[in-house]
Amino acid sequence: MRRMEESGECRTKWIFELKYDGFRGLCYVGRGRGWFISRNGKRMTRFAEFADQLARDIDIHDAVFDGEVIASDDTGRPQFYELLWRSRRPTYVAFDLLWLNGADLPALPLSERRRRLQAVLPQESLALSHFRKGCRSRSAVGSSSGLSDNPDCGGCR
Repeated sequence: MRRMEESGECRTKWIFELKYDGFRGLCYVGRGRGWFISRNGKRMTRFAEFADQLARDIDIHDAVFDGEVIASDDTGRPQFYELLWRSRRPTYVAFDLLWLNGADLPALPLSERRRRLQAVLPQESLALSHFRKGCRSRSAVGSSSGLSDNPDCGGCR
């Protein structure tokens, strides 16, 4: 992730997020269990065991993450078809933290949610990747940006 300041009167900090070639989804973690929900609201059952593994890796009571399930090759490039065919171990790249232990976080600035995300993700996990540690930047399929001091706009994802 890169941060840059916009020149001029506003001087607002922007956060840039890489998009990977995988399945975007919310990861719900609670009481040692996990599950993924797709952007269209359907449960991603093909990743049920993987979601439970994530829940075991993250030692918190309950949380909701926004991110992407990917599979990377040996060079760190996302390989969508290998994810689809399940020929490589999946990884979840977490971009945002929306809920944590009973607290609804989207009203907080994105920079604060990212700070909390960094604090709750384990540094070493085979299944979970931090947005900073994700795949190499050359392997992204796009990007998006947001103001670091803005709360989530509710439904704009």
